[in-house]
Amino acid sequence: MSAAPMASIAWIGDPRAPGEGQWGEPAGLAVPLDDRGLLLADGLFETLLLEGGRIQLLDEHLERWRQGAALLGLPPPPAAGPLRELVAEAVARSGIRSGALRLNGSRGSAAGRGLDLLPPPAAHRPRFWLQLSAMQPAFTPLAAIISRRERRNPASLLSRCKTFAYGAQVQARREAREAGADEALMLATSGELSCGAAANLLLRRGGRWLTPPLSSGCLPGVMRGRALALGWLQEAPLAPSDMAEAEAVLLINSLGCRPLRRCDALELPDLAAEAAETLFRSLLAGERPQLQPCTEMR
Repeated sequence: MSAAPMASIAWIGDPRAPGEGQWGEPAGLAVPLDDRGLLLADGLFETLLLEGGRIQLLDEHLERWRQGAALLGLPPPPAAGPLRELVAEAVARSGIRSGALRLNGSRGSAAGRGLDLLPPPAAHRPRFWLQLSAMQPAFTPLAAIISRRERRNPASLLSRCKTFAYGAQVQARREAREAGADEALMLATSGELSCGAAANLLLRRGGRWLTPPLSSGCLPGVMRGRALALGWLQEAPLAPSDMAEAEAVLLINSLGCRPLRRCDALELPDLAAEAAETLFRSLLAGERPQLQPCTEMR
């Protein structure tokens, strides 16, 4: 009889030498106290979907990591081959077949304290770890607010990269929960709509699916990028007032696609969870979605 699947499993080490790394439960492994990712949020991460024991869209996630690393002067991500081998071992060890895979890379241990970077090679001791947690992709509708506390800064390099620095998103989600909602939408510093705390914003208006441009400070999401490449989605500046004209609103990331049923006091057109899942799986397959909200409302 096979063992029951674990809730999560983690690994820390050098992906170029996976045999030298350490496996364990996430709470049982540790990052050194002088790691710049811990001290200064000086690192990048990617969250990927695992279904049927297989990683989804690994190449796209690694490309975003590569671009972010180049912008921030961080080491590039591990190669796809060793990562696939590590994930296959994580699946075998844990029994997890559907889950969220988080890949983490920090600048590594600091040679001294403070913000300044020492020149190579002392500054280039990167650290990598991964965590695989059991999870199913989410498609159920959400209630949201527009955050009054936190905004996205399009002028910052950090807004273009998936860094460890998620304090603003944590506070926006906290604000939403205090207001009795599930999620928070975040505005740009200019006041236009940018994104959700942990997802890209998609809005249908006048028969077209639209998403805020990167100039709003939104993260260049992998699923957002797929929809744009397929010509199904278009970038356009969106104001909070555009929510009142929306025919449907979605929040999408690599772990699901959630319709918005309400934003603050505004009731939004009710898009079925089944329609959101169909859209998501079309994008995963590299196919142009056929979602027609006017015929797929509840």
